Amino acid sequence: MKKIILVLLITAFAWSCKNSKETNGKLQVVTTTTMITDLVENIGSDYIDVNGLMGSGVDPHLYKASEGDVNKLAQADVIFYGGLHLEGKLVEVFEKMASQNINTIAVSDALDVKTLIGSEYFASNYDPHIWFDVHNWEIITQFVVEKLTEANPEHQAVFEKNGADYLEKLKVLNENIKSVISTLPAEKRILVTAHDAFSYFGQAYGFEVIGLQGLSTATEAGVQDVQNLATFIIDKQVKSIFIESSVPKRTIEALQASVKSKGFDVQIGGTLYSDALGNAGTDEGTYIGMFTYNVNTIVKALR
Repeated sequence: MKKIILVLLITAFAWSCKNSKETNGKLQVVTTTTMITDLVENIGSDYIDVNGLMGSGVDPHLYKASEGDVNKLAQADVIFYGGLHLEGKLVEVFEKMASQNINTIAVSDALDVKTLIGSEYFASNYDPHIWFDVHNWEIITQFVVEKLTEANPEHQAVFEKNGADYLEKLKVLNENIKSVISTLPAEKRILVTAHDAFSYFGQAYGFEVIGLQGLSTATEAGVQDVQNLATFIIDKQVKSIFIESSVPKRTIEALQASVKSKGFDVQIGGTLYSDALGNAGTDEGTYIGMFTYNVNTIVKALR
C-alpha cells in the first residue's frame, strides 16, 4: 500500500510541477546510489544539477523514499538508477515512472546480459553489484555520456570530453588495482564479507568471494550459515574477514566469535565500502578512491 501511495504522489506532483520547474537553465538529474552520483557528476560537471537520493553508508537494498525524494524525482529531467533490483523498494516507483515516459534510466542496461553474474537468490536473477568490475564501469561511463547527450545535446562536446577524461582515470585505476593484487599470493585471495557484494570483483581480479548474507541485505544470515562459514575459514586458514560500511557489523562479529570458539584466530581486517561510497569530500567518497581503499585494505589484511 505504501508503494502505491508513493507512486500516486510522484505522479500527481510531477504533473503539477511539469511546467513550473526552476532549473536555472541546467539539466536536472536525480541519481540513487553514491556510485552513480559520483559518475554523473564527473561527466556532467557544472553543466547539470545532480541530486543524489542516497548518502554515505546508505543501504540501497533497504532504502525507502522520503517526501523530499518525491520532490526531487518529480522535478527531474533525467533519473539514473542501478537497476537489477538493487534499489529493491524503489523498483515499482521507477517502473511506473518509465511507463509514463519519464526519462528513467537503469545504468545496468548498458551491460550485455551475458556478462552479468546470475543468482537464483535475487529477484532479478542477476547480481546488481556491477560497479565492482572496473570494466563494467567503463561501459556504463560511455552509456551515461550518451544518455546525458540525448537529454542535453547542446553540451555534447563537454560530456564527451569529460567522459573521455574519466575513462582514462578508470584505466589507470584498473592498472593500479592489478598491481596491488599481484603482491598477494593466489592461495590467499579469499574474501569473506558481510554480504555477497563482491562477486564481480572476485571474477575480475581472481578472488574467491563469500558473503555471510546473500546478495540483498534483506536476507538474514542464520546460525547454520555462520557455522558453515566458520568451518570454511578454518579449513582454508583465512587470516582476515571484513565488515561493510552499509551493513551492521554484528554479523561479522558473530562469525569471528564462532571461528574463535573453534580454536582458530581470525581477525577483522577492516571495513570495506560495498553498496555506498565514503563520506563526501574524502578520497573514499569517490568511486576511484573507494576502489583504491578497498583493494589496499583487502590485500594488506590478507597478506
